[in-house]
Amino acid sequence: MVTIKEIAKAVGVSSATVSRVLNYDPVLSISPTKRQAIIETAEALNYETPRNRNKANGATAPSPLTKLVIVHFLEPSDEIADPYYVGVRLGIETRCRDLKTEIVKVFHSDALPEAGLLESASGVIVIGKHSDNEITWLSGHARHVVFADFDPGRDWIDSVFSDMGLATLKILDSLKSSGYSRIGFIGSHESLNGSVQRFAERRCAAYIDWQKKKNTFDPALLALADCSGGQSLRLETGYRLARELLALAERPDVIVTSNDNMAIGAYRAIQEAGLSIPSDIAVISYNDIPVAQFLTPPLTTVRIHGEHIGETAVDLLLERLSGRSYGKQVRIATELIWRNSCRKPLEL
Repeated sequence: MVTIKEIAKAVGVSSATVSRVLNYDPVLSISPTKRQAIIETAEALNYETPRNRNKANGATAPSPLTKLVIVHFLEPSDEIADPYYVGVRLGIETRCRDLKTEIVKVFHSDALPEAGLLESASGVIVIGKHSDNEITWLSGHARHVVFADFDPGRDWIDSVFSDMGLATLKILDSLKSSGYSRIGFIGSHESLNGSVQRFAERRCAAYIDWQKKKNTFDPALLALADCSGGQSLRLETGYRLARELLALAERPDVIVTSNDNMAIGAYRAIQEAGLSIPSDIAVISYNDIPVAQFLTPPLTTVRIHGEHIGETAVDLLLERLSGRSYGKQVRIATELIWRNSCRKPLEL
């Protein structure tokens, strides 16, 4: 029977690295080439994980995650309108289905979930932004809690998210390298803790900071909606805000939209104005929802791995149930997907 040590020697890595790859460790940093080499070597040598050997012998270890409660910051109709958040939830549900875990879903309402429901579950995954009071209450009534697609900013609370500020800097640096100078932005203010925090939403704040550092900030190029949760980042809002930018005496040569739904609205506004994408005005966005590649032209957008965020949230719960006693915050990298809605930097 081949061992992990033998695979490690064949590939030229440590035994620990082989073990983490073969057990699909979501936070392991390793090149795709090396990961593939480990997997192919293991397959060639007919390696079986202890889990698979147990299955072959008819024994399956029960999952410690017997019941999971998902607490969502959106109402069902709002989630359906944003495929990205559907992807986050499906990532959670797919991982739980493999573990044969019972799932209870609690969507947004005016009232907090029943305390007894949270206390009866092995763990709770909270999707999206929640206020400080909600974070404290949820953490106090759950055995273990993980926040998905939101960093509550508390070291002892587990969370998994993508850095929208960093993604924005990637976009802006790339647009500058592509020769764009008048970069417009449409999005929203931040709504948290019962009040609207102007210009505080992470994508918006990163845009303003980047422009000011380069002495190119023009407030006329910034079009924002008041935001309640994630519910204002819809296509009709994108349409309305894009029209505001298009009405400027000197319109932008590219518009950054806070999500793909808003980009779809911007497409409509641009086309109604008799303009062409990208020759007259370019568009770039975030999320990479399935429809993005089928727009005319296909949309350049930041791919945020929503399903991986959901899967990793479940894995963080499993770590807690296995005895981890410290908080962990996991950042899932984003990826800029270049399509035909804007020019690509020459160096890419």
